[in-house]
Amino acid sequence: MSIENRKPDWLKIKLRHSKLSVQVSDTLRKHQLHTICTSGRCPNQGECWNCGTATFMICGDICTRSCKFCNVKTGKPLHLDENEPENLANSVKALKLKHVVITSVDRDDLDDLGASQWVKVIKAVKEKNPEVTMEVLIPDFQGRKNLIDLIIKARPEVISHNLETVKRLSKNIRSRATYETSLNLVQQIASSGITAKSGIMLGLGETRSEVIETMDDLLAAGCSVITIGQYLRPSKRNVEVAEYIHPQIFEEYRNIGIEKGFARVESAPLVRSSYHAERHVEN
Repeated sequence: MSIENRKPDWLKIKLRHSKLSVQVSDTLRKHQLHTICTSGRCPNQGECWNCGTATFMICGDICTRSCKFCNVKTGKPLHLDENEPENLANSVKALKLKHVVITSVDRDDLDDLGASQWVKVIKAVKEKNPEVTMEVLIPDFQGRKNLIDLIIKARPEVISHNLETVKRLSKNIRSRATYETSLNLVQQIASSGITAKSGIMLGLGETRSEVIETMDDLLAAGCSVITIGQYLRPSKRNVEVAEYIHPQIFEEYRNIGIEKGFARVESAPLVRSSYHAERHVEN
């Protein structure tokens, strides 16, 4: 029996559908928007929605990259939706969100890699929802500092970019993105004074020393918030799980991270990038 068929009890979850879930789904459908909460079947979606937080995905739902851990569609993306900024801003208002997380597919097909659409969305959400706080989980923009500066100048409260895994595994797990480029991006964010956040998945074959080394690398880059969760294989075309990490180990990593100096550490098997993101605005 493969490890995929031996999922431990602490990872056996059942997504529940509530009135709030229906409301969110209806609003997304009305405004033709996408969320990672639903497309990624996030186990925490109900908990986050009840806290007034949701994670939207912009720039379409087709990615130009094919990372081995990700279930987002890969191919030739459609044209950007010029109504997306206003529609997303209206959805945030309709859902009465307190905190919003925005992420996107990679758009390597565009001259500016989607940066201008990002800025339009951030500004639209802020203008229509001045009381809402915001985290943006951005792609690497191929390491182009001028494009990253556009996001920084739009002044979201938190800018996040995930390392995804340890340095040794990065080349095989990620598509085009590199460990060094991601670290430089995190450093650029931190240098701007905005809260810099990143996340990694466990269970891909990393060692304990590599996880700790990754923490040290992120701290050296100025990262103040880190999320650590269990990798779960979303489909048979994705890389297999190498190991299911026990919750006690995640708690140990949380304590290590706090002792090392992170302001916030979210570390548990079901933690995802935007888990309790509302906590990370002030550190």
